[in-house]
Amino acid sequence: MLHADFQAILVDQNTTKVISKAQISDANHTVLSDENGSFSIKTSQKSVHIKAYGYRPKEIDTNTTEIFLEPIEVKALYLTFWGASNHSKTHKNIVDTLEKTDLNAIVVDVKNEYGSTSFYTGFKQANSYGAHKQRTNRNIQAFMSKMKAKNIYTIARIVVFKDELQAANNPEYVIRKNDTNKTIWRNHDNMAWVDPFDKRSHEYTISIAEEAAKVGFDEINFDYIRFPAKKGLLLSKQNTQENRIKAIEDFLDLAQQRLRKYGVFISVDTYGNICWSKDDNGIGQTVSSLSAHADYLAPMLYPSGFNNGSFGFKYPSEHPYEVIYRSIKHIKPFIDSKRVRPWLQYFRDYAHKRRMYKKFEIQEQIRAAKDVGANGFMFWSPSSKYHTEYFLPTPQ
Repeated sequence: MLHADFQAILVDQNTTKVISKAQISDANHTVLSDENGSFSIKTSQKSVHIKAYGYRPKEIDTNTTEIFLEPIEVKALYLTFWGASNHSKTHKNIVDTLEKTDLNAIVVDVKNEYGSTSFYTGFKQANSYGAHKQRTNRNIQAFMSKMKAKNIYTIARIVVFKDELQAANNPEYVIRKNDTNKTIWRNHDNMAWVDPFDKRSHEYTISIAEEAAKVGFDEINFDYIRFPAKKGLLLSKQNTQENRIKAIEDFLDLAQQRLRKYGVFISVDTYGNICWSKDDNGIGQTVSSLSAHADYLAPMLYPSGFNNGSFGFKYPSEHPYEVIYRSIKHIKPFIDSKRVRPWLQYFRDYAHKRRMYKKFEIQEQIRAAKDVGANGFMFWSPSSKYHTEYFLPTPQ
């Protein structure tokens, strides 16, 4: 039985300005706040979730009339699957860096490329495959409590269609080669993929995303939410651009539906060149399609990932500011910059001059993201080793 309409006004806690176009959700449906920050939602639940771009997500009781949201520009460091324990030195060092700088967020591997989960979930299907056997976090509740106590924004990175464990246990919807024996296709690091056209692959990964939402992550970050960048593979539907884009949209729609009751944001990782492509690059991703179905877009704008000559530079990695700034600015007609949070480079230039990325390069990337109005940034270090001093202001 529905309660009478729950009505309230959303306000920025710092500026006291009203917040329009925020999403207010219970388990069943979502409404938006109007230009006056007001909303009305029919619900039988005692609380609802609020999501507004540029603010921390919030759960509030349905007896509140004025709701204050905390603005946040997410500034995150990536924590590897192997570092995601409560006792690892890597984790400790990252938390120390966050406490000494204005960084405020952490990206944690919850489901990695192999298909392993970093903690024991309640998802029986994944556990039956042994997804939990390599887990690195034996007490996820303690981990999350520590993050919340320090007001650290938490992002769960979940790899989607690249999944050796799921593929090995579900040969009926694994991606195969178009050869005589229809052998299982594996990419360069010997990992199998499941078919993005098959809804069973959607249900599986979203079930793991639900487990991350249940323990309190603020955001679910989907990686490898795409088709392989490989032609001539066997899939369950015709491999056209229209079909690929529809499959990714269907995944995100189901994720939004299943995750609605937890109030988590959904972000999507993409190649950096999505900012410049006119098609889906053969993988099912475009800025316009993703922006219509996800909350945040997270292009991997690593300067080393762009070819020689890009942006008019012989070596794009020598110009980190321009790469980040121009790429995000280029997609402004399709998505508000405050819904873009780029992955930035925290590793040696592998493509051009092999230079180390040190404080200058790190600060230039941060400056570009800020100048273009992005919703912060996420730094990718494959080892999750970071230098605190790189994130501190340079003395004048």
